[in-house]
Amino acid sequence: MTAAVVAGTRTHRMLLRHILPNIFSPLLVQATISISFAILDESVLSFLGLGVQPPTPEWGSMISDAQTYLSSDPWMMLGPALAIVLVVLSLNILGDALRDRLDPRDRARVTAIDAPQE
Repeated sequence: MTAAVVAGTRTHRMLLRHILPNIFSPLLVQATISISFAILDESVLSFLGLGVQPPTPEWGSMISDAQTYLSSDPWMMLGPALAIVLVVLSLNILGDALRDRLDPRDRARVTAIDAPQE
């Protein structure tokens, strides 16, 4: 960055060239984690009855409704609970995989490791 400032590079060029590639992968991971937490928050609120009103299906309200049948039909809770777990886990794995794929510092290390030895 210091060399770019001394060379007289414009601010937007420095942001696009130096700053954005280094913050993109952590920002992407933060976004996927935030989406996962939003899904969990919405599910908890709808489980407590504070979500969208009843004709609209929500995973949390489905779990809440299935709670009354827990002793006779426990499988009714399995569908929405498994859907929440799979979506949240998939988003976290996707964010981590994208971070591994797009991180410029790791990319340089991987290419140095994969280089042929002479």
